[in-house]
Amino acid sequence: MSPVNTGHGTVISVMDIGGTHVSAANVDLEARAVLPGQSVRQRLNGDAAPGEFVAAIVGCAERLPARHGSRWAIALPGPFDYERGIAQYEGVGKFDALRGYNLRSALLPLLPGAESISFHNDADAFVLGESWAGAARGHDKAVGITLGTGVGSGFVRDGRILRRGPGIPPDGRVDMLRIAGRPLEVTVSRHALRRAYAHATGQSTAPDVREIAQRARRHADMAAARVFTQTYRALGTALAPYLAEFDPTILVVGGSIATSWDLVARPLRAGLADAEPARTGRIALEPALHLAEAPLLGAAYLAISSGSVRR
Repeated sequence: MSPVNTGHGTVISVMDIGGTHVSAANVDLEARAVLPGQSVRQRLNGDAAPGEFVAAIVGCAERLPARHGSRWAIALPGPFDYERGIAQYEGVGKFDALRGYNLRSALLPLLPGAESISFHNDADAFVLGESWAGAARGHDKAVGITLGTGVGSGFVRDGRILRRGPGIPPDGRVDMLRIAGRPLEVTVSRHALRRAYAHATGQSTAPDVREIAQRARRHADMAAARVFTQTYRALGTALAPYLAEFDPTILVVGGSIATSWDLVARPLRAGLADAEPARTGRIALEPALHLAEAPLLGAAYLAISSGSVRR
């Protein structure tokens, strides 16, 4: 079913499901923007049982003040069978209770007005949203990464997502890289930051990343500042060989941790320079222009585009 042409233009309803949140919005494809006043966001328990998980998603969708058409597009992290709408999570620190669960079958009769649902990788949606309507608009080659519960990534050339080729990790996933012989997300993730801070301070538990960031900005908590510096310098070092070979003109960073851009940008740039100073120095390093909305924008475009972005 096609999106509906309303007084606002061509509009499609979308959702973005993350490890700690769910968002819903109506996107005007002609304006490349979320319609004013037509987006909602709420907390989500990533460890919830399937019934509770579905109820939270539907509850968020029902809060939208208007509905346009009968097609929904949903961005969410992998591993997920996006064609069939079936979760494949196992041992990834979120959504484990959904393994083997058919989310399309569960949502189709419950989402308001839904006659069809398409699912899309959230990192793909993020980088395409930023390429279509954000910080990477006008860049022929771009890389996007999301920093939050895990690390997502997308490699774009000429407006299309690439999953293989020079400078692209397997399936385009930087979370498959390793730092000091360990999976990247052992060092670079929300849980890793908290674990590193707890270890540095001798605490059994650590506050959430937002609080650690606030402590780092106070300058009195050197452990907090050190954790951010070490974490994102390591990320830059791991990314550098791939970025040098892929040769994008911009690296866009999104996700919840990108809200602490003042603590992320400098060590990330330093890590890139440590490994590949000549070949990464010309890459623009930017926070997402639409930190919360980029996956929503990208999901809307992916739903109708087969993954290519108009310039």
